[in-house]
Amino acid sequence: MTNIERRSPVQFKSSIQKSEVRDNWTVVLAYADEGQGPFLVDLSHKTRWDLQDKNLARFKPLGKEVPEIPGTCRMEDGILINRMNRTQAAIWHLLPGASDLPAESGYTDVSDATICLALFGPNALAVVEKLCALDFLDPGKHAPFLLQGPFSHVPCQLVLMERGQGFDGGLLLTCSRGYAQSMVHAVMGAGAEFGLTPAGEKRFTDWLLKPAP
Repeated sequence: MTNIERRSPVQFKSSIQKSEVRDNWTVVLAYADEGQGPFLVDLSHKTRWDLQDKNLARFKPLGKEVPEIPGTCRMEDGILINRMNRTQAAIWHLLPGASDLPAESGYTDVSDATICLALFGPNALAVVEKLCALDFLDPGKHAPFLLQGPFSHVPCQLVLMERGQGFDGGLLLTCSRGYAQSMVHAVMGAGAEFGLTPAGEKRFTDWLLKPAP
């Protein structure tokens, strides 16, 4: 794949300030005017695996345990593992760099078939509430946790990563690649009243790695 250029279907109408080529993807590190948040970041270049097997307990992706209960997640060393149902889990690599797909059966690389977006910052969950009826503010759930269902009428996997004061917080979502521009249009439209702006990967990485309060 060394000679294949990989392109994200997500496009923002913002001027790129800094970018780099990584694993044949052009990765935007920063946009010229990212504002104060909330932010929408394209993470479609991040490696994402689907894992399916009747006995998920026997797998340890990158040496990490798969959560036992559907809807629960494990975040460790920049690797997010989401238990989807009895026989399926998703593994998302959230930091720069990626690992080779394990040789054992059960794994599928879905990076090129899906998009991944991060929505986070002030009033991020207020934007979410305009597009989704799923309950991300359920006090009985502790972040990170996975919900599956429609987001802007599109079937998605959604992981609440952080829940702050009021509607501050952040989540990640993936959906089929074909919905990319419709999804971006819907999210940017819903977030306009809150000052939602596109941001680059560095903004996401800084948010992900910030010290816990």
